[in-house]
Amino acid sequence: MDKIQIHMLGGFHVFINGVAVDEQVLKTKKGCMLLQYLILQRGKPVPTVELYETLWPDDENSNPANALKTLISRTRATLTKLSPLFADCITTQRGSYRFNANCGIEVDIYEFEALVQQLSEVRELDDTTNGLFQTMLTIYAGDLLPANASENWVVARNVDLHNRYLKAVLAYIDLLRDKNNFDEVIRVSRVALDIDAFDERLHISLMDALVRAGRNNESLMQYKHATNIYYRYLGAQPPEALQDFYKQIITAGQELEMNIDLIKAELAEAGKIKGAFVCEYAVFKDIYHLQARSLERLGLSMFIVLMKVNTIDGTPFEPLKLDDVMKRLLDVLRNNLRKGDTVSQFSPTQFALLLPSVNYDTGKLVMERIRRAFYREQANSNIMLTYRFGPVDGKSV
Repeated sequence: MDKIQIHMLGGFHVFINGVAVDEQVLKTKKGCMLLQYLILQRGKPVPTVELYETLWPDDENSNPANALKTLISRTRATLTKLSPLFADCITTQRGSYRFNANCGIEVDIYEFEALVQQLSEVRELDDTTNGLFQTMLTIYAGDLLPANASENWVVARNVDLHNRYLKAVLAYIDLLRDKNNFDEVIRVSRVALDIDAFDERLHISLMDALVRAGRNNESLMQYKHATNIYYRYLGAQPPEALQDFYKQIITAGQELEMNIDLIKAELAEAGKIKGAFVCEYAVFKDIYHLQARSLERLGLSMFIVLMKVNTIDGTPFEPLKLDDVMKRLLDVLRNNLRKGDTVSQFSPTQFALLLPSVNYDTGKLVMERIRRAFYREQANSNIMLTYRFGPVDGKSV
């Protein structure tokens, strides 16, 4: 008897005795969609009208039942030529059709759903349960039917399967963490991030495991990679939990040092850096609150600035072009601001600045100097630099 496997996660593939027969199955798009839709119903009878409206949503055929019968007949014939086991996979039942889930064909989403249900009861890892989690990671090769991702009949099921996958992965990570198996947490987190690059919980799990494994530099690189993803592809700041974790990374691994001379030497070395202090936004917020609390007590002033780049004609930046523009602007800011000033990227196209000990007039002069320097760097381009700034009120902090 043939062994037939149908994969719908990460792409639609059909294997007979380990050999891919996708080309034959995919000969007709409608026949392929018919098989996929029936499989997703998992043995539930699907009325003729529902099937027709799904396969021909914009068609007003005078005889839809006949068109559907013809499609099913052709699909059955195509599949049966590949293997006799397909002969009974699509059955008729009182004005409806269904996929026979018990016809001996292995379907990955059926295996996945059964597996995550079983794993939801697991509270401790052993060789058996660890093997089940590993199998789950292998089966979920990607989202459901990516070629049909925009179809209404795929969207809801895809979201459900994706959420169940993430829930199982995060549960597995928690169990691995309980065993102090941080190397495996790192591997599993990276596998899952290949599936969902935007899940902040996976990024934090990976960074945390890297820190606990003593790989702080890798954790910092992962943070920068994650923030770049949010800025470039979502056009938004990284989630606050991700920003807050940055502070844990930069302090991790630092042993308590009681040598005051060594501390003074390190601080003196840091003081040699010229220009503004550039930091991640999580640190920027801490600096803002720290300095703002001192304003009224010390009788000082501080201005906050938001600088933004746009194209003159309003067209969106190409990602690589935007990266280059923001790097050039950051260099200009470093070279034209003082040591006491602070700079942080606020969004894909914006920098936030803190300018202590300036008033409105001097602040305006600084901003105009920066704008002129930036335009010299971007001569003959269609890029426009704008800014807004205002005083910080210590009473509101």
